[in-house]
Amino acid sequence: MAASALRIWGWPLALGLLTTTGLLTALVSDAWGDVWSWVGLGIPVVAMTWFGLRRQSDQPRFHASRKRKLP
Repeated sequence: MAASALRIWGWPLALGLLTTTGLLTALVSDAWGDVWSWVGLGIPVVAMTWFGLRRQSDQPRFHASRKRKLP
């Protein structure tokens, strides 16, 4: 059970942790904090952009969105 939960939630938790540390560091730090805030906030944006552009738009996303003929 724990392995499947980690498999499902691993990357979203990692991206959330990066975002949170990036935001907090941007608020309270200078010098090295500025660098980390760019990294911590940039990686999730790059990941979302990458997977958003990779998605095939010609296939329906959900099975329920396919049109069915009514009898």
